[in-house]
Amino acid sequence: MAGGRAAGSATEMEGVTRTLPSSGRPSGTGRLSRGLLFGRNYGLSPGSRLLPPPRCQENADPQKMAFLLRKQWTLYSVSPLYKFSSSALKDYARMLGVFIAAEKQKGLAVDVGGELGVKVAMSSMTELRGSEQDPAAVLVQLSLRSSVSRKTSEEKLIWSGWFCCVAGDDLLENLPQDFTCLPLFLANGAESYTAIVGSWFQKTFDCCFRRLAISPLNLTWMAAMWTGCKVDKNTAAVELLFTVPHLPQPLDISYAIHPEDAKALWDTVQKTPGEITQEEVDVFMECLYSHFHRHFKIHLSATKLVKVSTGIASAHCDGIIKFLQSQYLIGVLMLLTELAISQIQ
Repeated sequence: MAGGRAAGSATEMEGVTRTLPSSGRPSGTGRLSRGLLFGRNYGLSPGSRLLPPPRCQENADPQKMAFLLRKQWTLYSVSPLYKFSSSALKDYARMLGVFIAAEKQKGLAVDVGGELGVKVAMSSMTELRGSEQDPAAVLVQLSLRSSVSRKTSEEKLIWSGWFCCVAGDDLLENLPQDFTCLPLFLANGAESYTAIVGSWFQKTFDCCFRRLAISPLNLTWMAAMWTGCKVDKNTAAVELLFTVPHLPQPLDISYAIHPEDAKALWDTVQKTPGEITQEEVDVFMECLYSHFHRHFKIHLSATKLVKVSTGIASAHCDGIIKFLQSQYLIGVLMLLTELAISQIQ
């Protein structure tokens, strides 16, 4: 196994201001619910979960799928939307455009194609579903165009956000009529636009947005799950970032493991192929901690895990995610959907 790297980071961790209104409930930082994250198999023992199998989406739009990868997305949980219709996306885009223009003009409502040149587009992404019962994902994009020559000017994408519900069976089963379950929202772009878009959705569909944080426990699950995924070519190290609490000056510890070493360790820990348990996650992390202590005499158990990076995805405790492999996108979204639902319920 490759040695770790202990160092004080001079770079501040990226903090994100919570601009959208909060429901007032405490954020969920406990363990994941006991439901399965990557499919349902009632033969599994309580607390067991399935590792995400690679999925090739035959009908997926390659451009849309590529657009979602290698970008930094900020996570939110969203309560069910009241009287939302996927067939009215064009009307919603027009209404949101007018709302954005009015906000920018300090209350003066102007057409979406006016001076500000902000164009709103909404589209459906049916490929981002865990089952036929899941509603199609909804992509919202804001583009900027010149008001001088609207016909010839090129549009510049300035903000993107999307709603999805991947394997949200537990919430869908008890969903009242006239409500749509899209509990996970991901945004990329200026927070001012995230706040405006979120405000419009909240007013229009009587829903509530909340920042979705990821607890250290959930990060350990991600580290183990993503290490156990098979990738044809994986040159990215498994990197764990820790922060040392109660110090006058911030100190970060970065621990990088070669992907082949990490996978070999996981293979010795995992008992049933394709299945993962809390005990296996604990053993996997304890082995990594023991190896690090042997080299650097530092007890990582006394620190806080704040970020996990692998060849599949990277996740930060502040609720920042980056997808790196399209074939595992659905599997990662299933986990994030469960975290979002657990915060709503």
